[in-house]
Amino acid sequence: MDMSGARGAKAGRERLVVIGADAAGMSAASGARRLRGPDELEIVAFERGHFSSYSACGIPYWVSGDVDGRDRLIARTPAEHRARGIDLRMRTEATEIDVAARRVRARDAATGEEYWTSYDKLVIATGARPVRPDMPGADAPGVHGVQTLDDGQALLDRLDRTRGRRAVVVGAGYIGVEMAEALLKRGYEVTVVDRGAEPMSTLDPDMGRLVREAMEGMGVAMVGGTEAAKVLTGPDGGVRAVVAEDAEYPADVVVLGIGVRPETGLARAAGLPVGAHGGLLTDRAMRVRGYEDVWAGGDCVEVFDLVSGLHRYVPLGTHANKQGQVIGANVGGGYAAFPGVVGTAVSKVCDLEIARTGLREKDARRAGLRFETVTVESTSRAGYFPGAAPMTVKMLAEHRTGRLLGVQIVGREGAAKRVDVAAVALTAGMTVEQMTFLDLGYAPPFSPVWDPVLVAARKAAARVADGACRGA
Repeated sequence: MDMSGARGAKAGRERLVVIGADAAGMSAASGARRLRGPDELEIVAFERGHFSSYSACGIPYWVSGDVDGRDRLIARTPAEHRARGIDLRMRTEATEIDVAARRVRARDAATGEEYWTSYDKLVIATGARPVRPDMPGADAPGVHGVQTLDDGQALLDRLDRTRGRRAVVVGAGYIGVEMAEALLKRGYEVTVVDRGAEPMSTLDPDMGRLVREAMEGMGVAMVGGTEAAKVLTGPDGGVRAVVAEDAEYPADVVVLGIGVRPETGLARAAGLPVGAHGGLLTDRAMRVRGYEDVWAGGDCVEVFDLVSGLHRYVPLGTHANKQGQVIGANVGGGYAAFPGVVGTAVSKVCDLEIARTGLREKDARRAGLRFETVTVESTSRAGYFPGAAPMTVKMLAEHRTGRLLGVQIVGREGAAKRVDVAAVALTAGMTVEQMTFLDLGYAPPFSPVWDPVLVAARKAAARVADGACRGA
């Protein structure tokens, strides 16, 4: 390694440097390698962790025991990447980007050595960092985040060691509710503390209430409208309780599920542009705005919302992989574009399924849109067919035009994936009236004659027509 100056690519070929070896970074590297061989393009990737190309979304299911072992979450190992001609350097952290000199400074965690590596093209895929509350005791033994495989292993080790069976989850977003399920399955008494009045702030409060009621029915103690203020520790220094306002909630383990923020410290220090949500700003080719040979993708970027026309922060593995493929095509000499998102996400807590796509009410107001809302209750199958389960669908439509703006679904088996119909309709810019004529599949084991999404669309179309007649 060149320890003194910028290490350049061999004559006659370019060098691509990738920072971050998970979904976006390695999708980009692999895509570029498919288009350009080692004689044309050298690829160097830095990863500060122990693992590459893994599914962080699967960590709660690994903790719960639904997924049998950590290795099941790894899509491609460092050795497999190297066998494909990618110089992947694990436990090596990029510490500085010098865009003027086109080079990256990195530090080897094992040796402490630091060196510069020059680049012709750079991909930033630094991901996100978990939000850790600024409160006393947040770093005490027994307090765990679940962002990486290392985090998941540390939590499992703690669960194996502790004799107590009380857990407090701080935060009731996707990670929070999924970890509540995981801990329930492991036999813990679970308390969820969240500052929101209802869980799942990605839903409107009326739909979040359905999630809370279902979780309480499963035995989870839901404490809403209050913020964790302190973690209390015992004589051994380990966690013993979480304090929220004037109440204490005993805990043998605490899991943080407050969410994540884009990891853009390196990019900010290099002067690269970030948006209102803290993520890097790119064009449709995933090229960082104003920088011809710098791309970014994954949880460190902001995305264009196809419904509101605004930029937002939506850290999901589905987006990261697609953005990585787009970057790989462009770096490799082809062309691809990432048009944007509609904000589709699904989750579950035991047998409760939760889904959303498009805008919530507050999103629509923020975008300056006027809208109508409807909520319908239906079943996952024909009502007379065994196993028919209840489902609630909420739909937002633009006032007067009837353009679909968003859908939220809470129900039992068969509920969540119905949101995909709405995601396609949003992407196509359909109106709720157009949706009522969608030729969806029907048979009693799968759906009522009128699918719940279409029932909501019919009701929304009627509401839009009534609103237009009122002139409201």
